[in-house]
Amino acid sequence: MRARGVVGAVVCAVAGWVAGCGPTPAEEYGEALFRDSRLSTSQYNAFSCATCHATSSEQARDKLYTGLSLEGVASRPHWWGGYEVTLLDAVNFCYTTFMRGTEPLEAEDPKSRALYEYMVSLSPRPEAPAQSFTLVRDITDVPRGDARRGAEVYRAACQDCHGEVRTGEGRLTALAPVLPDVAHEYHQLFPNSPPGLVFIEKVRHGRFFGVGGNMPPYSREALSDEDLGALLAWLGL
Repeated sequence: MRARGVVGAVVCAVAGWVAGCGPTPAEEYGEALFRDSRLSTSQYNAFSCATCHATSSEQARDKLYTGLSLEGVASRPHWWGGYEVTLLDAVNFCYTTFMRGTEPLEAEDPKSRALYEYMVSLSPRPEAPAQSFTLVRDITDVPRGDARRGAEVYRAACQDCHGEVRTGEGRLTALAPVLPDVAHEYHQLFPNSPPGLVFIEKVRHGRFFGVGGNMPPYSREALSDEDLGALLAWLGL
């Protein structure tokens, strides 16, 4: 995973995702894998890498992704705010934790090698700065904001996975709860916590800290407290 040009081509019989016959460039195969949930063979996975990550600053302006932009990703000194120090380990953290991959990708696996080539194509400079990734450990309430802004935040941050409010129409998977209706269950599941605070914990902690589910966490860099407060106002929480 460290050397550029490690794969020259991958045949279409192996690629599967890429239409056509003959040799498929590794970078092209890697991009197809990046955008397809079938990278993971789990029947419960609906995520692709592209679900959570933009690949350019322009793309990141249109959506509030849980993951940070992958522009320059292969040239960074570390990932996940310093928790992962190799690119393969960073990929495997997402692959096994959120995409439900049963076994980490090996360095010589054609999938991981092709993904690396694609990530190199997103990294034109030999060095890129690490990106800040601040997780909120201790959950506290946030001031409610402008509900009109909250509607924009919902469309940019939530709708792709959870679908339309109150109907779930267009949601990524039936496992994604309908918002804000799922809050009606919070009184039974979390009897000593206000629904708004439970929602904040789910957004900030994702599936971690005993929350459960499969959602990635939103760092402060990915979603500000101000936008979170506006979102809560829009959802009536």
